[in-house]
Amino acid sequence: MAGEMVLSNARIVLPNEVIQGSVVVRDRRIAEVSQGAARTGEDMKGDYIIPGLVELHTDHIETHYEPRPGVRWDPKAALQAHDAQIAASGITTVFDALRCGQDDFADLTGKDMGRLADAIVQSSEAGALRAEHFIHLRCEVSAPECLQTFGALAELPAVRMASLMDHAPGQRQFSSLEKYAEYYQKKLNLSDVEFRRFCAERVRQSEENSIPNRQAIAAACRRRNIVLASHDDATLAHVDEAIRDGVSVAEFPTTVEAAEASRKAGMALLMGAPNLVRGGSHSGNVSALELARRGCLDILSSDYIPFSLLQAGFLVSELVEGLSLPQGIAMVTRNPARAAELTDRGAIEVGLRADLVRVEMGNGIPVVRSVFREGVRVA
Repeated sequence: MAGEMVLSNARIVLPNEVIQGSVVVRDRRIAEVSQGAARTGEDMKGDYIIPGLVELHTDHIETHYEPRPGVRWDPKAALQAHDAQIAASGITTVFDALRCGQDDFADLTGKDMGRLADAIVQSSEAGALRAEHFIHLRCEVSAPECLQTFGALAELPAVRMASLMDHAPGQRQFSSLEKYAEYYQKKLNLSDVEFRRFCAERVRQSEENSIPNRQAIAAACRRRNIVLASHDDATLAHVDEAIRDGVSVAEFPTTVEAAEASRKAGMALLMGAPNLVRGGSHSGNVSALELARRGCLDILSSDYIPFSLLQAGFLVSELVEGLSLPQGIAMVTRNPARAAELTDRGAIEVGLRADLVRVEMGNGIPVVRSVFREGVRVA
């Protein structure tokens, strides 16, 4: 849809500064950015204009597809509900995380992931979605069927990213067995004896499957130019493994040691926006705020709460001395776009896609007033 749109009298968050001015959109692209109010166009009344948010890792779609245990919603309808919440949170590009490799107790299967992948592809092709959706394969390398599900989905053009994870007890995210018990034993209502058996089986599967699955998936990603991420690295050995695999994004490192080593290796550091907003990790690991203060945070991800991405983008610059608002907003826009090798979005610059969000700061919480994807209002 060609045409021109002018957003005037706005606080525009540019890559290195915030200006009071106007943005001109022409033919879906940013055509002009200027200081001062334009004589024409829509008055933003001093609200912020920021780039559309870029979300690299959210499995939030599962809560719409399986709203109750054992209940399956129509996958396209579930995607529509998820997409509406994503867009209303200011996210214009989203990588939906679909799991490859299921926990023994999981209700969702590889077939369910296939249905969701089909819904994403078909709905995108039909122009039925507000945000642009890609697929992120979150690979539980300890699971026996991980490689099978990965192979069934990895050929889809929408698959642009994959992450390698192992949630066996006693390492990575759950190096604390107390935290592991708090999460899984309560969730599954297991007795102490049942829980010990559960842990032993998870460790056995990890020892048997993790290394061969990890190596096979990393090799496949290199062949197909799929961006590869590590997940929950905790030790220098984990980081060395990620370097060998060709990882470029370190997701949710659990220790300062792993984060600093990943940064030294040139990886982009991604942490959870809920971690930053809440003030700490729910698993008892290193906080996103501590890494930000150490200069070891590049990207924020909403993970399980879509709106947390916008909150964190504004909040991080308030909490970290010396970090500007443009730098905080870059953690949810430009930096994830670059990490995902999307060079046409993520900043308010002439020639880039007109993915824009109007944000009003009310009582301390950002309020999304309007969202534009390629110059077309979607929320």
